[in-house]
Amino acid sequence: MNTLRNRRLYIGMIAIAVVYILYVTFMNFIHDPQATAFLGHKVSLKRSVNTVIWLPVMMVHIIFACVAMLAGAVNFSSLVLTRYRTFHRVNGYLYVIAVCIVDITSGYMAPFATGGKINSMAFNFINLIWLLMTIAAVVFIKRKQVMKHRKWMIRSYVFCYTNLFIHLLTYLASKGIGLPYVTSYTIGVYGATVINILLAEWIIRRVLPRIE
Repeated sequence: MNTLRNRRLYIGMIAIAVVYILYVTFMNFIHDPQATAFLGHKVSLKRSVNTVIWLPVMMVHIIFACVAMLAGAVNFSSLVLTRYRTFHRVNGYLYVIAVCIVDITSGYMAPFATGGKINSMAFNFINLIWLLMTIAAVVFIKRKQVMKHRKWMIRSYVFCYTNLFIHLLTYLASKGIGLPYVTSYTIGVYGATVINILLAEWIIRRVLPRIE
């Protein structure tokens, strides 16, 4: 029964990742490649956005965020872990590289965050803890501490869904409650951070024991 439930959870995670990647790809590379709608919300910034640099950086950010989301999801497969260990290891390093690139590009874009400094600080905090969690996962697997590696990978991987949670909460606050977009976006940024941390700990305590 637990095996079936775990399989369903994994398939659900893969489905969410694939659907979101397709959505993000369509919205940012086909529907609005100039990010006109998103940039329209960046008002009252102390620094003007240089779109000649900002847009390519954002595209790189999106591409590697999708790579991290997909690579991380694949590596949680028990089939990949048990039968394709070399691929699992190489794919794991791909995930680490993708996280680093996402962090670097996010670091560039953070000063231009919608909502100003309060959200810039939040994104810098997210970048820092995501990188530290990912490094912790690498360190523990190097030490052959598999269970600790899994736990820190879970904590790291949930941050791949930060943008999804930000936009979901922003939509609910702005469209559902009627709050101003900038206020809603700030709620989304901080709310997503809390969700990521709580979700990871819930998975570690409630789902991981059934997999062991």
